[in-house]
Amino acid sequence: MVFLACSLGLLAQTHTRVYNENIRTLRVAREVLDLEDMQPLRISFDEMSHDVHFYTYTVTQLNSDLLSGEYLHGFTTKDITDFEHSINTSREYTHYWFEFPNEDMTVTKSGAYRILIYEDGDPEKKIAEVDFCVVEPLVKIDAKVRANTDIELNCRYQQVDIDVAIDHTVSFQPSEFKLVVTQNNRLDNAVTLTQPTFVEPKRLRYINSKALIFEGGNEYHHFDAFSCFYAGHGIDRVFHENGDYHTILFADEITQGQYIHEFDSDGRFVVNAERTSDVDTEAEYMWVYWTLPMEKPWFDGALYVGGELFQNEMSLRNRMQYDVDAKVYWLTALVKQGGYDYQYWFVPKGQKTTIQRVDGSYWQTENEYAIYVWWRPFGARYDRLVGVSFIK
Repeated sequence: MVFLACSLGLLAQTHTRVYNENIRTLRVAREVLDLEDMQPLRISFDEMSHDVHFYTYTVTQLNSDLLSGEYLHGFTTKDITDFEHSINTSREYTHYWFEFPNEDMTVTKSGAYRILIYEDGDPEKKIAEVDFCVVEPLVKIDAKVRANTDIELNCRYQQVDIDVAIDHTVSFQPSEFKLVVTQNNRLDNAVTLTQPTFVEPKRLRYINSKALIFEGGNEYHHFDAFSCFYAGHGIDRVFHENGDYHTILFADEITQGQYIHEFDSDGRFVVNAERTSDVDTEAEYMWVYWTLPMEKPWFDGALYVGGELFQNEMSLRNRMQYDVDAKVYWLTALVKQGGYDYQYWFVPKGQKTTIQRVDGSYWQTENEYAIYVWWRPFGARYDRLVGVSFIK
């Protein structure tokens, strides 16, 4: 998954990756920065001890041939100096945070960027990465999602049609533009287009493109673990044992039949805990248990619990195991108190991820599509992000 994220560096909405098992709950507040009105990202994470660690970060521009001094103003590295120890929690942890840009470091150009966080001043000891974007609006994006696709009518899929109107002062060739579309901030089913369907004066149109047909999927499952004392939404029971809190979710089931609308957050999560004044340092960590009963396992692929609680990736951390005796798929993960969305993603061998195997797929499902317009004029040395739009 790390290779995928690197090879599709243009994608960055706000995507995170964690490389150290002791780093948990990596969060980014904000999504895309505006070059003309640079409101900072707030980045935070927990390290699962009360030991004090020396963390540093640096910022690089992706898809670029520029030197750091051409896109960074100020220092090229900065230490993370803000942290607090957890208070009265069953598991000790230390909460770290910082903001970017700041008075010591900022970016001067639009594009895709990566914040690399590492330990002991050694970039080889990386603990996490955060990808983000800076936009300079030069285009206007008009998009719609429809159920009447080129392969089905009002069934399992959604088609995205996009018009890109370009500023009249911009001189361009259509081949200089790339369009990237993501669904619910996922990388596994993201689409990159290098050619529009139609070219008009100052307008690029991506209409009836089979590449822009997505599974509608289903609404995300949700659980709310805000309490240590009673079960919130989606939770069967909560108990404390052997020094830890344990949260048992209700068993899920394979969805068959009609779509039923439920409100979700398109895979996101929020940290939340009752009886606390500061959730960053007083919320508990809990062992959360997922179960999906099945008479037999699937032998043609792997099943994952997907969502931003697992950085929208698929790895051993969120791959479900099958218990032959209990006839159930299961997963256990250490999660901070809060509300979480998740889906079941199945990856057939040699094929793309699908939601249909467990949760079904319906054209009515509400999804968030992010559209990014990238432009590299002839002779330029980096990809400029000239438009971003979010639609449901």
